[in-house]
Amino acid sequence: MSIAHHPIAVVGAGLGGLVLARVLRVHGIEAAVFDLDDSPAARTQGGMLDIHDDSGQQALRAAELHEEFLTLVHPGGQRMRILDKDGVVHLDESDDGTGGRPEIDRGDLRGLLLRSLPEGTVRWGTKVTGARPLGDGRHEVTLADGGRFTTDLLIGADGAWSRVRPLLSTGRPAYMGVSFVEADLMEADTRHPVSAQVVGGGMLFALDAGRGFLAHRESDGSLHVYVALEAPEDWLDGIDFGDTEAAKSAVLEHFADWDERLRALVADADGALVPRRIHALPVGHRWDRVPGVTLLGDAAHLMSPFAGEGANLALLDGAELGLAIAAHPGDVEAALAAYEERLFPRSEASAADSARSAVLLFREDAPRGLLEQFAALG
Repeated sequence: MSIAHHPIAVVGAGLGGLVLARVLRVHGIEAAVFDLDDSPAARTQGGMLDIHDDSGQQALRAAELHEEFLTLVHPGGQRMRILDKDGVVHLDESDDGTGGRPEIDRGDLRGLLLRSLPEGTVRWGTKVTGARPLGDGRHEVTLADGGRFTTDLLIGADGAWSRVRPLLSTGRPAYMGVSFVEADLMEADTRHPVSAQVVGGGMLFALDAGRGFLAHRESDGSLHVYVALEAPEDWLDGIDFGDTEAAKSAVLEHFADWDERLRALVADADGALVPRRIHALPVGHRWDRVPGVTLLGDAAHLMSPFAGEGANLALLDGAELGLAIAAHPGDVEAALAAYEERLFPRSEASAADSARSAVLLFREDAPRGLLEQFAALG
């Protein structure tokens, strides 16, 4: 029986994999993208993203999508508020529209990228379970349904627990000592006006030693809240998230002395709470050049979210890899070497920044560290 062959195979239809496919198409090169989700709407895509002018926006320019991106950004989304646990406002920075990090809903950005690709580019419902080298840079990829295909260039854009990464590296993500619990407050201005005022029009940081509430206003008027707590890796296992009211009580036990307006971000949340442990690859994660395969995004450099770099780096990785492939026609190894030469130092610097930010946000005198950082940046 014949096996399908794809000259370029991208595993993962996240932001990085999609922008790679789009940049390749701009240069007349086709790629096949494989994703385990059954459809683009199989799961929610998370909250707001701030897209940086020196990384994520560069990628969207390379994809010839920047102008359309600007029509989708959330007006006022760059507003920033920093509070302490008593609800005292230490910084309230408005958004005058001139900042370099406009906010966009992750789902809207992913939709923009998907619409830019021909129907059939993404093979939905194709879960990759592994891959093996065949020699001369070619690989055979196996799927959960028993199918397989071969490829001349395999790109792992498949996130934190990448099935492609073992071809290149023994690195695995480690727990960073911080857990999140996510919550949503719908129709905030009418149903949760106090919480809407506390969060404001953009991003909220309410911080104390080892804990905090991070929240932002979504483009649909809802609030998305991240409860952050320095905790053992098994802390979340002791909470019954199937019982939402009990879960709220268990989380709020760690914020007993906080201002009630901040506690309400959890107490009044609509729907279930969602637990998430924060993992990261080692700072400086890299690999020796292996013919015919590379990584991008979280598969290459998973880091904590505290510097806001993850999605931006995934976009930039995808764009730069696409440009490198287009610049080296017929020479995959030259393209991959050029891409990785820029990838490694960039991702190491951002991962180090993210690790430092995690310490700064939750240090003993929080939110002082974050305030000092903003003051230093002017």
